[in-house]
Amino acid sequence: MKILVTGAAGFIGAFTSKKLVEMGHEVIGVDNLNDYYDVALKHGRLGWLEPLSGFQFKQLELADRDAVAALFNEHKFDRVIHLAAQAGVRYSITNPHAYVDSNLIGFVNVMEGCRHHEVEHFVYASSSSVYGLNTHLPYSTGDRVDHPVSLYAATKKSNELMAHTYAHLYRLPTTGLRFFTVYGPWGRPDMAYFSFTKAILEGKTINVFNHGKMQRDFTYIDDIVEGVVRIAMKVPEPVENWTPESGDCSRSSAPYKIYNIGNHNSVELGTFIETIEGALGVEADKNYMEMQPGDVLATYANVDDLAADVDFAPNTPLADGISTFVDWYKDFYKVK
Repeated sequence: MKILVTGAAGFIGAFTSKKLVEMGHEVIGVDNLNDYYDVALKHGRLGWLEPLSGFQFKQLELADRDAVAALFNEHKFDRVIHLAAQAGVRYSITNPHAYVDSNLIGFVNVMEGCRHHEVEHFVYASSSSVYGLNTHLPYSTGDRVDHPVSLYAATKKSNELMAHTYAHLYRLPTTGLRFFTVYGPWGRPDMAYFSFTKAILEGKTINVFNHGKMQRDFTYIDDIVEGVVRIAMKVPEPVENWTPESGDCSRSSAPYKIYNIGNHNSVELGTFIETIEGALGVEADKNYMEMQPGDVLATYANVDDLAADVDFAPNTPLADGISTFVDWYKDFYKVK
């Protein structure tokens, strides 16, 4: 298959592209290489992607309607895996327009390419952030997600609504993936595990929000990618006799589906920090703080649908994943 992967120089996008090429697919990867975080990491990922036979990279801004249209005119894609987005909960509070341009305008431009060129399956990244004020754990894709607490989460919820509209109007098969706190080597520096590791090794204090009384479902990058590629090969089907009043929110009478991809194991922030300290052999100096705007108390994924439909559920233990990340970090940044 020929597969478009957007955000191909990003954390999840790079590993997904590599996995698809190793499976024998032809991958066209696009990314705008913005400077939201260290661009050297993005170029580093491309450094091990571009030599791969079957991978081709193009720098492209998805908010540019004409450029996206030209991309779809040039290539006949069988699948589109849309992972490009402006990430980050807290950044969305201070830079809202970046999220509108990337997560809304860019999203529509890619979907338009899909529907005009009869793409067989449009798979896109949503987020566990859409659960917002929900307190029922574990989070289920059958739960309503109408009360986001950050603009980032609101754009991801909007993506799910937009995807359903295209599935309904144009019968474009769409699948949304709600990722739960992805971590691992080559990850994003704005994520807690990355910034904590950096600060601890530099002897700096780390800020621990809500006094450590928060929980997250940490999901290792290899597990995320395995879920993405399996789902990309499973085109959703409409559910016969489905109605909004009685049907599962994650399904539809249109070819539409939503999945959680998480480790189905919620870990308290204090335990998470202890795991990093153990891998580093260094105790962190901690500054306990109040809850930050846009944060939620806990995330925890129900992945029953994922296991039932593609016979997979993430299962990498946190200690193993953090150990692998720490080894990579020390090697990449030449820490002795």
